Amino acid sequence: MMKNKQPMTLKRVIVDYKKLDNHMLNLLVEKFPDGYDDDDIVTYRNASNEVVECIEVRTEDTAYLVKVSKRLVMAMEDHEDTDTDTEADEERSLDTEGLENTEEE
Repeated sequence: MMKNKQPMTLKRVIVDYKKLDNHMLNLLVEKFPDGYDDDDIVTYRNASNEVVECIEVRTEDTAYLVKVSKRLVMAMEDHEDTDTDTEADEERSLDTEGLENTEEE
């Protein structure tokens, strides 16, 4: 007889954009490569009864609610541009091994 597994409860973490690390920015850019829209926003009231808007990103054990702001959008775009620049540099690098082999023949 198999035992029923307890459903794993996710840790819930609220994160301000100022405290995002590269890992979290990567998760956001992967989940929202073209940005997020109104349907992606989760709204709740904090302890001060203020309305807070967030977008949710999940890992295996944690649900992160990242506070939405114009600065978050800029941080995601800047991070995406940095990743794109790195990938473009790698694509532009020449395969020198292939060139050397051609010259020897």
